[in-house]
Amino acid sequence: MDDIVRQAIAKWPNVPHCHGWLGLDARGQWFLRDAQAQAAGAFPASKGALLEHEGLIAFIQRNYEHDEAGQWFFQNGPQRVYVELERTPLVWRMHEDFSVVAHTGAPAVPTGCLLDEAGRLYLASDAGLGLVHTQDVGVAAEAIEQGRWQPEEVRAADLPQRFGYVMSPQARAAVAST
Repeated sequence: MDDIVRQAIAKWPNVPHCHGWLGLDARGQWFLRDAQAQAAGAFPASKGALLEHEGLIAFIQRNYEHDEAGQWFFQNGPQRVYVELERTPLVWRMHEDFSVVAHTGAPAVPTGCLLDEAGRLYLASDAGLGLVHTQDVGVAAEAIEQGRWQPEEVRAADLPQRFGYVMSPQARAAVAST
């Protein structure tokens, strides 16, 4: 987490959390979901505006974490901006040497390989569960063919509970407030 963010939290410790305004798609892209995008429907059916500013994306990715309930968020100064997920909290990029890096740039060591009913490939790691980016499935297939990973068949709907993450903190907050 950036020092400036830690300082803001200390200075303003009681800023309310933000829900529904930020989404992460299955390709590791961030979407800003203004009131109009939220009114049009849940993420990812209504994605909002693709973030393209490199500095903002880098700031989000440096300050992207999860809470004890498995809700992933971007710590924006003193405010937590909870993230709506299309698939998983992480999206893996793979290199030809089979090394794995999250969409945030953080390296990871896979501890498990999973394949869902739609043919989507996931890797578990100490950082969490992530979906293999569609452009890197060929490299991942080569790793499987070489016996580096043995895919376990899973149902996509079971992954959030099994790996302890929340797909929609906004929906969870709405249920908690009723």
